[in-house]
Amino acid sequence: MQYLSFVWDPSEGIDLGFFMIRYYSLMFVIAFTLGWFIMKRIFRNEGIPLEKLDSLFIYTVIATLVGARLGHVIFYEPEIFSKDPLSVFLPFQTVPEFEFTGFRGLASHGAAIAIIIAMFIYSKKVLKKPVLWILDRVVIAVACGGIFVRIGNFINSEIIGDATHSDYGVIFKQLNEDFPRHPAQLYEAAGYVIVFLLLWYIYWKTNKRNFLGYIFGLFLILLWTVRFLVEFVKESQGGFESALGNALSTGQWLSIPFIIAGIYFMIQSSKKPYTS
Repeated sequence: MQYLSFVWDPSEGIDLGFFMIRYYSLMFVIAFTLGWFIMKRIFRNEGIPLEKLDSLFIYTVIATLVGARLGHVIFYEPEIFSKDPLSVFLPFQTVPEFEFTGFRGLASHGAAIAIIIAMFIYSKKVLKKPVLWILDRVVIAVACGGIFVRIGNFINSEIIGDATHSDYGVIFKQLNEDFPRHPAQLYEAAGYVIVFLLLWYIYWKTNKRNFLGYIFGLFLILLWTVRFLVEFVKESQGGFESALGNALSTGQWLSIPFIIAGIYFMIQSSKKPYTS
């Protein structure tokens, strides 16, 4: 008798009869919407014209979706480029036969790289401030968004945890299983809640936002440390980990450079406060 486990078997979404609102897509909508409101409050606090917020929203949405998809294909399924290149960005596959699959396969590491690139372009063309200025602020919204993306993964029964081999855990009915697994998606979401709250507190209650790179560096350290630790109870997603002896997962190997970069930015940030 598994007293500490429960069966997870949600519906795909909200059926309106003529249209299905899928929960995973809804989580993305919530993530981007909350991110917009967070940045609106920050822009008002900093005296930035709100018309520049619309551009930021567009840059962030495009970078997140394109970067996350490319990251998944590059890091986890590079064979797609040669076997079925149309499926990289389109919601269907053509090999071995045509099938509508929806948009699937997104990697947070790819999204992170794309957002950094997008913020560099945005800061030069629109904001006219150092790229670290916007990165120090947008990562607060990104941390919040990550919470809902992982909840969406949990609803979809994807990016699952390892079997617990005990009474504790979640039985993912959609996977046709009868044993509990670690709810790794919820572990990660909980970690991102802590990251978001810490960044929010530091921005509003301290003067660290005046030191370029401090909040961004702290974000890199905290968020990717959460990812690194959760990977220990997460089922392998493949990638290049076998080529490195399976000591760490692909997600862990990819997280290490971000953590190192975060340490660098935090050290560098202490040298001189930024004044606009």
